[in-house]
Amino acid sequence: MSLPFHPGEALAGGALIGLSAGMLLLSIGRVAGCSGIAARLLGRPDGDSGWRAAFVLGLLLGPVLLELATGRSVTMQISASVPVLIGAGLLVGFGTRLGSGCTSGHGVSGLARLSKRSFAAVSTFMVTAFLTVFVVRHLLGAAS
Repeated sequence: MSLPFHPGEALAGGALIGLSAGMLLLSIGRVAGCSGIAARLLGRPDGDSGWRAAFVLGLLLGPVLLELATGRSVTMQISASVPVLIGAGLLVGFGTRLGSGCTSGHGVSGLARLSKRSFAAVSTFMVTAFLTVFVVRHLLGAAS
């Protein structure tokens, strides 16, 4: 499935992600790493879970608010089966633990702070993504 690309919307979305990560860091000194925020909220809630719950709620309400503001549906058809989605989720969770963070923590917050560890992690994410797309589209022959 191919979705239309809207550069203005992509730029606005990226700016909002950067703004929210910066606000979180400046306001309470926390890095906006979504996998760590969710893991600590769901795994072992502590006295520091209020802001984590608000952050996750904001992630979930963002598409709803966008749809209310613009009138455009932001839902997509997912063509993968439930077992594939569960497997993909588990692999992503394993990868974020193995990489000590996710794309939001390393890619947005870590690179902005010039972290060498985040540069290595994001480079690994990107090379893996490029290789995966190449294998799926060109070696396995899956449609784009």
